[in-house]
Amino acid sequence: MKSTAEKWTVAVFVCLLSACSPKQEGVDPAAYEAEVFEWRQERLEHLKGPEGYLNLVGLYWLPDGITRIGSDAENDIVFPQSAALSIGELHAGEEGVRIVVADDVDVRHEGQPISEILISDDTTSNPVTLTHGSFAWTVILRDGRFALRLRDLQHPAIAAFPPIESYPIDPAMRLTATMRAYDVPKVVNVGTTIEGLGYNPESPGTLAFEIDDQDFELEAYSSGDSLFFVFGDATSGRETYPAGRFVYTELPDADGKTVLDFNLAYNPPCAFNEFATCPVASPRNRLSVAIEAGEKFDPEVHSTPDGYH
Repeated sequence: MKSTAEKWTVAVFVCLLSACSPKQEGVDPAAYEAEVFEWRQERLEHLKGPEGYLNLVGLYWLPDGITRIGSDAENDIVFPQSAALSIGELHAGEEGVRIVVADDVDVRHEGQPISEILISDDTTSNPVTLTHGSFAWTVILRDGRFALRLRDLQHPAIAAFPPIESYPIDPAMRLTATMRAYDVPKVVNVGTTIEGLGYNPESPGTLAFEIDDQDFELEAYSSGDSLFFVFGDATSGRETYPAGRFVYTELPDADGKTVLDFNLAYNPPCAFNEFATCPVASPRNRLSVAIEAGEKFDPEVHSTPDGYH
């Protein structure tokens, strides 16, 4: 479930991880700590940016056929009051979602006014973002269903959002792990934060590692040139996000080794905004040990307001 906005996150992880070999030889502790602090700052800046998750103000699942959008209460999807009363119509079907813009309404794609366009969804190679005033929207595709994701690029939560509290950086939580590949990669069924919405990634196997001489493993999900993990642990719901946290690793080397760095574990988008669609940690990916590394979560501090009108 890697969207366009998440590709930045993966790139930063790979850059940080590639500085050291899977055997973790020659790691400079001071340089490593500085890189993690830099990543944390860049992550916060990305969350506050146009493709971050703090500016979301709506997520609307689209039925087949026509859906009218605008700020008038008679629309099927009601935008905030500063939008035009009638922005246009969304036409959802087999080809995807096309918008037909109402006369004399300024809707733009890449800075240019448009009257009609296919809104390529976020799983395609060239997803489309449309803007109208301070508002921007995209179409996402999840489990065979289209939805419109609405952003307000001037959302007050952006400026008010504080730094994310994290555990102290612990080099001992940067672990060498071993891939235990399945005979054949399999598609797994993972729940999400949206009732009735599934997440079905391909899993190549599990990643085995040790913490305090205890053996653990996490099921991996394929994610391009990375492995993606959604995990819970004994801190979940107490000091960290209840549904679990995310972490990426590089693909294993020829010996099946890679680095699993829990200092880079981070909160999913749904920790900050209810309009994200996030997988949750499956029962097999809930660890009995406390992973006191990576990001913490305080719902009173970091949950942004609901959508507004």
